[in-house]
Amino acid sequence: MTRHEEHGEDGRRAGRRPRVLKAAGLTLAAALVLGTGTAGWVYWHLDDNIKSVDIDSALGDNRPAKSVTTPTPSGSASASASPPPTGAVNILVLGSDSRSGEENQELGGGDSSGARSDTAMVVHIDAGRTSATVVSIPRDTLVTRPSCPLSSGGTSAAAYGVMFNSAYSLGGPVCAVKTVEAITDVRMDHYMEVDFSGFAKLVNALGGVTVTTDEDIDDDDSHLHLAAGTHHLNGKQALALARTRHGIGDGSDLGRIKLQQKLVKALLEQIAATNLLTSPGKLYEVADAITGSLTTDTGLNSLAELTALGRSLEGLTADQVETVTMPVVTAPSDPNRVVAQEPAASKLWTSLK
Repeated sequence: MTRHEEHGEDGRRAGRRPRVLKAAGLTLAAALVLGTGTAGWVYWHLDDNIKSVDIDSALGDNRPAKSVTTPTPSGSASASASPPPTGAVNILVLGSDSRSGEENQELGGGDSSGARSDTAMVVHIDAGRTSATVVSIPRDTLVTRPSCPLSSGGTSAAAYGVMFNSAYSLGGPVCAVKTVEAITDVRMDHYMEVDFSGFAKLVNALGGVTVTTDEDIDDDDSHLHLAAGTHHLNGKQALALARTRHGIGDGSDLGRIKLQQKLVKALLEQIAATNLLTSPGKLYEVADAITGSLTTDTGLNSLAELTALGRSLEGLTADQVETVTMPVVTAPSDPNRVVAQEPAASKLWTSLK
């Protein structure tokens, strides 16, 4: 198991530049919009953009225990603003990808239909909100998928030795959360889903992102062809990079995860470098792209709630965030799949409780 801290390119402490989990949780633009006193109709539009799923009601009480909440010290905020939360929190962040439809075909989609979860991260924020761990779960991991409530009514049967991302394809966010909780025994306090097409719009709204690749990328499936080196990518190219797997390394999902981690950092740096407060038009464009691509649980389904989360992360800097991948090994039953490596995987999940 490899754990490493994210640093700036020159290794210096990142200080107050990229607010990593503001971007990972997609709260930065919402916080900025509220802070600049945006007109009421704009606030309503952005708030209305956010889609939500009532995961708590769907799953009931048969779940891992909640983390113990650390009380907020009294007197830490003014009477006009409630203090931000400070307790430990776990957030399941999914990147959902649809390749159907004309728009997605133009964005480099393949021939498959429907939506699927191509990116899955468990974001654990420690009590005090000054350090965090982001754990990527490979979509090709074979897992036991529990019985899940279905939106059409009834429940699915439990399944054994199926791909992790089949949970989302079968039962959407509810089944994705239940499956993650089943394999980790860690309660997901919140859920965030980012639509990949909306992600491309966000990159364009920010003027692109700059990414350095360590090897040539030649992937006809994602329509991405890049020589090794530094590139400034537009939204379509950034989305292709997030989708790429066959043109790098051994073609597995582990290589794609590394590229996605590079892309997230590039997006953080671009957000930090863009002074949105001086450009109301760009601020609105970025906030509209973010909220329009976001699905959350009902505990984060408003600008006010997203902003409270963002405020609670103001002490969190890039060098205090570890990014890791769940320890895996090749599946004995299929060389193209992986399974959790034990006991390392269980030790990692236990450390997040």
